Amino acid sequence: MAEHTAADDHARAAELAAAAGRLLLGVRDEAGFADARVLKDTGDLRSHEYLMAALAERCPGDAVLSEEGRASAAGKRSRGDADRAPTGNTGDADRLAADRVWIVDPLDGTREFSEEGRPDWAVHVALWAKGDLAAGAVALPARDVTLHTVAGGAAVSGPGAERSPLRVPDPAPGRLRIAVSRTRPPEFVRALADVLDAEVELVPIGSAGAKISAVLLGEVDAYVHAGGQYEWDSAAPAAVAVAAGAHASRVDGSPLVYNRPDPMLPDILVCHPLSASMLLTGIRDVRDALPAERPR
Repeated sequence: MAEHTAADDHARAAELAAAAGRLLLGVRDEAGFADARVLKDTGDLRSHEYLMAALAERCPGDAVLSEEGRASAAGKRSRGDADRAPTGNTGDADRLAADRVWIVDPLDGTREFSEEGRPDWAVHVALWAKGDLAAGAVALPARDVTLHTVAGGAAVSGPGAERSPLRVPDPAPGRLRIAVSRTRPPEFVRALADVLDAEVELVPIGSAGAKISAVLLGEVDAYVHAGGQYEWDSAAPAAVAVAAGAHASRVDGSPLVYNRPDPMLPDILVCHPLSASMLLTGIRDVRDALPAERPR
């Protein structure tokens, strides 16, 4: 089995996420926006196939869990690949026994990807190794930036491979901007806003990766989600968030745990550590009073 250093893993996650993002920009240019379903499926599957092939070549002993590698995605077809089903994930038994598992979302935010001019979609590439997230990257291709882990922290890389340290900004006193779904702001977060001791603004943003990136870039102060997600929705953003000094947990404060038999990971809180206690207390006060929400 090939030897992998931590530096290799950080660099590989960032490189692959950014490359898949460039591929997706090309898909947008090629397919156009007239048929949203064709654009979504083509983007999902071409990014998936690129990442599966790249990981198989560079990390042949590693397992992979991709959103588009599930059996339920087998019926999808991309433009130009009408007769080829998506490459499948590593089998569950082998994945759960593996020391290293790449958890990827080839296209996070297909709705936003299919709408011309929208930048709030992402590519997620994360590495889980022996019980913990070891590396991660979130590419925001339409913004030409990638947020990623590095040795000892996190960084944001932009045009021309320029790189700057990434650290979650302090929140402004008495004010809290919370990222929410742009199409369906959740009642859970609306109720939370009412009980927090702060002036709260709900900020609509598309994909989960774009929302967590907005926290790390200082565009919002928190992301609270309790409506259902999967490991690929949060693994890479959570890895970068923790490396950037942010608080990242389940909404009850318990740790985010990855590479489990069931990849459902239904809720998450990402914020500055200074805001975590207030938010967790508020969440505790409202979470049992509202019905469960559908996954987003």
